[in-house]
Amino acid sequence: MSATFTIRPITPDDNAAMAAIIRRVMPEFGADGPGFAIHDAEVDTLYQAYAQPRSAYFVVERDGQILGGGGVAPLENAEADVCELRKMYFLPQARGIGAGTAMMQRCLDAARSFGFRRCYLETLTGMDGAKALYRRSGFTPLDGPMGGTGHFSCDQFYLLDL
Repeated sequence: MSATFTIRPITPDDNAAMAAIIRRVMPEFGADGPGFAIHDAEVDTLYQAYAQPRSAYFVVERDGQILGGGGVAPLENAEADVCELRKMYFLPQARGIGAGTAMMQRCLDAARSFGFRRCYLETLTGMDGAKALYRRSGFTPLDGPMGGTGHFSCDQFYLLDL
């Protein structure tokens, strides 16, 4: 298989594939209990959830298969200049090929284009590859959560000045 991939905006036809990816990847990291994004109502309707103002969701596609995705949207219960990097998950075959770095750039570019000045994210202990990507992208750790995501089981918080 080729290591080349495409990052493109999500379409309604991608909803089922992305829901399946989220439900497969999150348990891999122990993130399937209460307080994790796997239980968010938007998991089954990502296209519709991100078809909102100042929101965007992208998928990684290779050889016609969706391998992952990620998006940005305003951070709930936060200042208007803060967005959240959301639902960024990849199947194992999308890891280590540069898809995470490319997706991060696409999401941060979208955030800047929407006028956001800061980007927040939540993760958890054990997601070491993801945390390395966040640090490489310029995110810095925070002592506690921002906004009101409802993801009370996350224990790592990061912020980036855009």
